[in-house]
Amino acid sequence: MVKALIAGGGIAGPVTAMALQRAGIEAVVYEAHVPGTGDAGSYLTVATNGLDALRAIDADRPVLAAGFPTPTNVLLSGSGRRLGVVSNGGRLADGTVSHTIRRARLYRALHDEAAARGIRTEYGRRLVGAEVAADGGVTAAFEDGTRATGDLLVGADGVHSTTRWLLDPAAPSGRYVGLVNFGGYTHDAAVATEPGEWHMVFGRRAFFGHVVDPTGGAVWFANVPRPAVGDAERQATTAEQWRRQLVELFASDRGPAAELIAAGELELVADNTHDLPQVPTWHRGPMVIVGDAAHAPSPTAGQGASMAAEDGVVLAQCLRDLPDVPQALGAYEQLRRRRVERIVRQGARTSSAKTPGPVGRVLRDLLLPLVFRFLVTDRSQAWIYGHHIDWAAPVQDRAEAA
Repeated sequence: MVKALIAGGGIAGPVTAMALQRAGIEAVVYEAHVPGTGDAGSYLTVATNGLDALRAIDADRPVLAAGFPTPTNVLLSGSGRRLGVVSNGGRLADGTVSHTIRRARLYRALHDEAAARGIRTEYGRRLVGAEVAADGGVTAAFEDGTRATGDLLVGADGVHSTTRWLLDPAAPSGRYVGLVNFGGYTHDAAVATEPGEWHMVFGRRAFFGHVVDPTGGAVWFANVPRPAVGDAERQATTAEQWRRQLVELFASDRGPAAELIAAGELELVADNTHDLPQVPTWHRGPMVIVGDAAHAPSPTAGQGASMAAEDGVVLAQCLRDLPDVPQALGAYEQLRRRRVERIVRQGARTSSAKTPGPVGRVLRDLLLPLVFRFLVTDRSQAWIYGHHIDWAAPVQDRAEAA
């Protein structure tokens, strides 16, 4: 049996491991961090194309149970003007919509499901090197001095991937997109919005989003256009100081942003937002990268988790259907590269709409109602959210059509 070593236990790691197992390949996940307890951390959205990919390997149910449905985005200006309403991630044939999930709960749901299927995860194992053997196998070296040998090394180790640099020492790093991200939660939020309906505010000085969850609390985030936060500023600024800065940024906007921040818990602090638009080398020999290691979109795209799930499933199908590892990895890249790079580009354009100057803000607020009415529609977004992976479909047919 082929054995895969998977570096990284975020989202791409356990999903890829489950998909590989379904394809008849043994997989072990190696995660740098020790799992924490509790639910600290920010939220993310898994769109319907991601849920569809999880459904292909019967892994969607625990993810749906860990989150809550968020089918709609309502777009507003800082003055309170309604700019448009758009789908937040599409709708599957059975009515399933995108779900917003606390990141820690998503990790736990995926790892628990993988463990229930007999997949082993070894924690505290940070990848630092890899050696390819003459017979085509690969040995991974970890920071603690241990090693592991397999037939394939899958880098699911994120935007700052070690595997990407092992494949290509000249590989690009993540690109700062001009936004610093904050996230929080406010219990018993007195917000007059429908549960599951994201309200996105293009504020005068920053971008704000909030949604009411089934318990009546509000999940919220803020994207602040500014230079990246450096280590010195991060160490010198307390959470309360960051909170006061955010309240001030939204004080002149209509809506509940300032009040939610003031009354809430700041859970994600000063996270510099990066994307990874184009990585020349996805695979070499028995090593390959998936998820954010290969193509990180900005959070604006709402597709990081979904694209990672798609990658894991398609990679497993290629290894299942093609006669050797090099052919399988080439087909995987052929099937995935065009789609994911297009999504990353779209996310970058959306991020730029959050960072205009004074004149740009006026033009943006004038044009966005037309954009959301005529250009950003369910039909125009169907190529993203309507993407379907048929687990039984032979890879050869799709690779030839790509």
